[in-house]
Amino acid sequence: MGNNVDLNFRVGLVGCGRISDIYLQTLAGIEGIEVVACASLDIQESRVKADKYGINKACTVDEVIEDGAIDCILNLTIPTAHAEISRRALNAGKHVYSEKPFVTDFNDGKELLALSKNRQLKLGNAPDTFLGERWQTVRRLIDDGAIGRPTGVFVHVGTHGTERHHPNPDFYYGKGGGPLLDLGPYYLTAMIFCLGPVTRVAGMSNRAFNKRQIENGPRNGEWIPVDVDTHSLSLLEFSNGVIGTMNISFDVWDSEAPRLEIYGEEGVISIPDPNPVHGANIFHGPVWLRTRETTRWPFQPPPGGREEWQIIESDSGFDRDSRGVGLMEMVMAINENRPVRASGELAFHVFEIMDAINRAAKSGEYQTISSSCQQPEPLPKDFPLNSIITKE
Repeated sequence: MGNNVDLNFRVGLVGCGRISDIYLQTLAGIEGIEVVACASLDIQESRVKADKYGINKACTVDEVIEDGAIDCILNLTIPTAHAEISRRALNAGKHVYSEKPFVTDFNDGKELLALSKNRQLKLGNAPDTFLGERWQTVRRLIDDGAIGRPTGVFVHVGTHGTERHHPNPDFYYGKGGGPLLDLGPYYLTAMIFCLGPVTRVAGMSNRAFNKRQIENGPRNGEWIPVDVDTHSLSLLEFSNGVIGTMNISFDVWDSEAPRLEIYGEEGVISIPDPNPVHGANIFHGPVWLRTRETTRWPFQPPPGGREEWQIIESDSGFDRDSRGVGLMEMVMAINENRPVRASGELAFHVFEIMDAINRAAKSGEYQTISSSCQQPEPLPKDFPLNSIITKE
C-alpha cells in the first residue's frame, strides 16, 4: 500500500458550519481527494468557507448534489437533515460520508442502507475517531490478550452542554439532539470496534432544565427550550457476553469519574478523560493498563512498589484531530473493493442502540437490538499515515 490515495476523488461539501473546518484541514493534506464545491443554506457562509480553503465553487445544495463531476457528498448538516441529504446524494449516484448521528429515525436508516446497496454505492459515517492511535492501541491490547477475555466495560462522560461554546446550540436540545445522540456515537463506536456488536440494552434518563441560556456569541443571554432528556444512563449487553454501563450527560458541572474502562479476566484497560470536549484532540491520548501482577488493591501483595498505571505506547493510528480520515479510508475501500471501516452499517447499529436506550427509558423494559455489523478491522501497520498533513 502506497502513501497516497490512488484515486482522483472529487468531494462536494454540504454543510459549512464549525465542524467543517477540521474536515477541510484534514482533507487538504490528502493527495487524491479534492473538495471541489461547498454548499449550505447560507450562500455567504459557503463563499467564506470556499475562500478560506481554496474551494473552486460555492453554490446551492441542489447544485452540489446534481453536479455530475462530483463523486461523493460530505454531509455535515445538522442531525435532522442527515437522512434527507444522504438520500438525495445516493439517488444522484454519489457515495456519501456523513457526520454523526447516522440518522434520527430508524426507518430512514434502513432505507439508506438498502439504497446504498441497491445503487452499489459506499456509505460512510462519523465518528472516525476509533482510527486514532488511542483506540487502535486499545484494540491491539485486547487482541494480544493483555487483559485476557474481556468481561465488562464502563463509560462515564459528563459535561454541562454546549451553550457555553456553541453560538447556535439549539439543535443539541431538540429532536435528534441530547447528550446520547451527540456524544454517544464516539463511545459506542469505540466499544463496538474493541468488543463487537451489541444485542440488548436498558436505559433511564431525565433532564435538569427545561430551558438553557446561551453564554457566548451574538445570541449571548438568549434562552432556548430543552425538548430532550439531557442525562442518560444505560446498560449494554454485547454479543460476546461482555456487559457494560454508560452514563452520558449534559447536566454535570464537573466530575472526577470521566473515563472509559474495559475489564478482563487478567487486567483492565483505562482511557482517562475520554470526553471530546471543545478543542480537545479526540484521536490521541494516554492508554493505561493494569494486570493481575500490578493491581493496587490492598488485599493483594504489593506490586514491587509500582503505584502508577502502565502507560502503553501506540504504534499505529492517527495522533492528531484528523476528522475526515474516515472519508479517506472509505475512498481507499472503494479503490480496493473492500468493506469500509467507518461504515453506514456500523453507524446504523450505533444509532439503533441509542434509539433503543431512549425507548427503554420510556418503557422501563429491555430492548433487543435487531441490527448488527461487522466489527471493523484495526488499521494495518502499513496504513498510509504519511499522506495526512493536517495544517496547524
